[in-house]
Amino acid sequence: MRINKYIAAAGICSRRKADELIVQGKVTVNGAVLDEPGYDVKPGDTVFVNGELIEDTAAPLYYVMNKPIGVITSVSDERGRTTVLDLMPDVEERIFPVGRLDYNTSGLLFLTNDGQFAYRLTHPRHQVPKTYRVRVAGNIGKPRIDRLRRGVDIGGFVTSPAEVNVISWTRHSMILEITIHEGKNRQVRRMFEAIGYPVQELERISVGNIKLGRLRPGQYRKLNPGEVDYLKRL
Repeated sequence: MRINKYIAAAGICSRRKADELIVQGKVTVNGAVLDEPGYDVKPGDTVFVNGELIEDTAAPLYYVMNKPIGVITSVSDERGRTTVLDLMPDVEERIFPVGRLDYNTSGLLFLTNDGQFAYRLTHPRHQVPKTYRVRVAGNIGKPRIDRLRRGVDIGGFVTSPAEVNVISWTRHSMILEITIHEGKNRQVRRMFEAIGYPVQELERISVGNIKLGRLRPGQYRKLNPGEVDYLKRL
């Protein structure tokens, strides 16, 4: 894993900030100051940032949360907004969210202290399936739904084929479920904007076969060992 992503996955700071710390000589790997921003962290490497060991030796922890709308997917927020960790006051160990859900997007979110687990779930090459429930105004015709199924240009990037199912519709709105395998920024919203139907409500309902179940917004639980093993195999 690239060093800046490794540092970010440990919940220390953003990848951009990690690059700045490397340039400032504040990152060491195996006792030597790192001078290669593109360094890939290897198993057994010891990484220090500002003199702090970030190699996590604690027992691995794995949680799933139903993130509410209006909560930041981050370990902290400079503007004082509520973060997902604020919803977990009884968890004393350092954990961090796996990937992101937008401020106005709700649904399934994993949190962990296992950087490799987070990397495996978020790296595009692993093509982990993620399913979202989408509400749009109006009714989308089959030709445009087929565009989503084939892949659409969301601005310099053509998405992979998606599975799209219509769940319900009225005269004024439609609810669909879409499964994607990538993780571009705001990808689902951008896909629907590309066919002329901006998203009104968006909820991630599953990752692989792990579903929200009965978790209400703001609730969370530990993943059981079978679920963790399944996700690691994805």
